Amino acid sequence: FARGLGGYLSDKMSARMGMKGRLIAQTICLFFEGIMVLIFANSTNLGFAIVILVFFSVFVQAAEGSSYGIVPYVNPPVTGSIAGIVGAGGNTGAVCFGMGFRELEYKQAFLIMGLCILGTSVLSPFVRIPGQNTWILPAVEGGAPEVIQAPDVEADEADA
Repeated sequence: FARGLGGYLSDKMSARMGMKGRLIAQTICLFFEGIMVLIFANSTNLGFAIVILVFFSVFVQAAEGSSYGIVPYVNPPVTGSIAGIVGAGGNTGAVCFGMGFRELEYKQAFLIMGLCILGTSVLSPFVRIPGQNTWILPAVEGGAPEVIQAPDVEADEADA
């Protein structure tokens, strides 16, 4: 439900403010995700830690939903490729943090994770997508770059 909630928040904010609203939704979700990790890293009570972990998970999923609310505007003709790159970025982060948990003490790994997430929330307002309004920086004129079409393959070339 939370991923859909993040997408819904992104859509509602976009209806009011355009891409700026989507970026605000993204920043809010990432900020609270990072805060939840930092609180979790410093928790000493199991019950409290479980509650914080649930809220962390909600914000993780909401941030994913808000990310996919932005994806179609990055380069509309190749939305599928952009979505794949975004998804691969999540997998890459999982591998990196998995190695961090393997090499570091858990508390230190969670602190690094939380600070990295907060860092991305600080960078979100600076995202600029051509043809869309932005949050902090001036808008980029124009639209997404054109997609270069592959030349048609002749029948004899296709058989080779």
